[in-house]
Amino acid sequence: MIAAGPATRVFLVSGATDMRKGFDGLAALVRSRLGEEPLSGHLFAFANASRTRLKILFWDGSGLWVCSKRLERGRFHWPTLEGVDGPRPKIRLSAAELSMLLGGLDFSRAQKRNWWRREEC
Repeated sequence: MIAAGPATRVFLVSGATDMRKGFDGLAALVRSRLGEEPLSGHLFAFANASRTRLKILFWDGSGLWVCSKRLERGRFHWPTLEGVDGPRPKIRLSAAELSMLLGGLDFSRAQKRNWWRREEC
């Protein structure tokens, strides 16, 4: 399992991604579609069109990692957020939401407790 600390951001890339892409192709997508830096230490998740495969790209300080998962049955629940001009290119998740996504849970139906949290920058 990938351990994400409190300062680590998790981004889902909306839309389908060609799962043949490797380190350089995924890093280029992060830069061009998301406007983020792949060497930031944040996690970037990509899925194929049928949502049966997932790849996560992240930088550990000395090199890039690409982790992948293929489901034998079922699909990943991939949330979408509509913006003013259609779907947004990136969706921000918490580390807990990423764990639920990887565990096969539909976190859009879960309810967050109404308690105080420090606002992120």
